Amino acid sequence: MEDRGRYIYGVAAGIKAVSLGPIGIEGREVYIIPCGGFCAVVHSCPAEPYQSGDEETVKKWVRTHQGVLDEAKKALGTVIPMGFDTILQSKDEVISPDRVVKDWLKGDHDRFQAVMERIKGRDEYGVQIFYAPGLVVKQISDESQEIRKIREEMASKSPGMAYLYKQKVERAVKAEIERLAGEWFTDFYRRIKGHCDDIVVEKTKKADRNRVMLLNLSCLVAREKVSNLGVELEKINNTEGFSVHFSGPWPPYSFVAQPTIATPDVKVESNAV
Repeated sequence: MEDRGRYIYGVAAGIKAVSLGPIGIEGREVYIIPCGGFCAVVHSCPAEPYQSGDEETVKKWVRTHQGVLDEAKKALGTVIPMGFDTILQSKDEVISPDRVVKDWLKGDHDRFQAVMERIKGRDEYGVQIFYAPGLVVKQISDESQEIRKIREEMASKSPGMAYLYKQKVERAVKAEIERLAGEWFTDFYRRIKGHCDDIVVEKTKKADRNRVMLLNLSCLVAREKVSNLGVELEKINNTEGFSVHFSGPWPPYSFVAQPTIATPDVKVESNAV
């Protein structure tokens, strides 16, 4: 029985109808479907999502998805990446699965054109900046006149009152860290943005007891600007109390909208990477 789904890895400009070989998820043959100046990188599959209760299996699928995009980029140039498990299928068995993909490319042509212009010659990089809370607290305690005054007053108080003063110090330190964190964020964001074409501010994540994540950014960077961004991040990394994690290049997932479906005869399955 024919597989009625088409797993979509990405979309590129061009009209090449070629095969990339059995490099897809679970060894599926990956091939190119062209239409109207764009082409989709696909493999044939059942019309249902890839699902597994085994985390390692899912990670393997995601790595394979990424690997196909890397190979497609070598063969086709700039590729608009689709999220893991983006599968197109027809609601009408009379319409062939490849025809569904061609209709999708044709219907979304203008959006693909706009996205391609936005990401051409650019890659996505992850930038995370951390600060060491222990060092920051020490600096604040040493430099803040308000906190120094509270500590001096605490020294002459009874144990019960000293405890209340200790809480007062902790509140003052917390407020100062929040104030400084706002200043650091603004400064670092401005410095990084000067080397990027676009930035998405992601949610910060819990690090560990020795580090607090201050910024978590997805950056769209022109290839000729990457070295300058690296220099700027190195300056931040060399600032006492701060560290930087820089990753990439990645396909620009954060800067590509989810696919739209131009016809009611088509159904899409799509999961986040």
